[in-house]
Amino acid sequence: MSKTDVFRALHQNRAPGDPLVLPGPWDAASARVFAEAGFPALATPSAGVAASLGYEDGEVPADEMFAAVARIVRAVDVPVSADVEGGYGLAPKVLVERLLETGAVGCNLEDSESGVLKDPHAHAGWLAEVRDAAGDRLFVNARVDTFIRGVADPERAIERAALYVAAGADCVYPIGAPPEVLPLLRAGIEGPINVGAPTEGGPTPAELGARGATRITFGPGLQRRAARALREIAAQLT
Repeated sequence: MSKTDVFRALHQNRAPGDPLVLPGPWDAASARVFAEAGFPALATPSAGVAASLGYEDGEVPADEMFAAVARIVRAVDVPVSADVEGGYGLAPKVLVERLLETGAVGCNLEDSESGVLKDPHAHAGWLAEVRDAAGDRLFVNARVDTFIRGVADPERAIERAALYVAAGADCVYPIGAPPEVLPLLRAGIEGPINVGAPTEGGPTPAELGARGATRITFGPGLQRRAARALREIAAQLT
């Protein structure tokens, strides 16, 4: 079984309250920490990787992002999915080739650009091209940005999710969805749902799983928490 098959299987038949928890490594060292802690797979956050490379989120050149993902993949034996933002303007076939070269088993792809939601039908068509180019070699997590772009109606997220699943997405990620709407999203969305969780306070992964989350990611939260801890250590050195 390939690492991609293993990763895809981890999303199946999850019991309520037992979501797949995917920590987000930002470099090889953090990836090894999470793998050694026993997590079965990892998912890189674009903002966390950007910070590790000295960039703001969304400003990392594609070559640097792919190189960073490759270093993370090389450092661990568990499957790694990569957040590649909006695809860096690459044609679907090229994007898939670049991802496969890193050794990543999946990707996170956003449906907004420069703070503006993309046309969902056009984006679904693009996702279908990504799926066609990847076949079953990549697990595609389609981010739904309605909540973070000011569209609070859960039905709009459900509509986009349906288009993306029909286009071949393996999972959808309604980023920023309030925990209280997760049961409604779960009822209206076919297949796995990714939910972002806080690293301190707020609902636990198990609680989010009970509300409908299939898998949990943390965005740049873990990298930022580690940076705060390092600042505290640094302050004690003077």
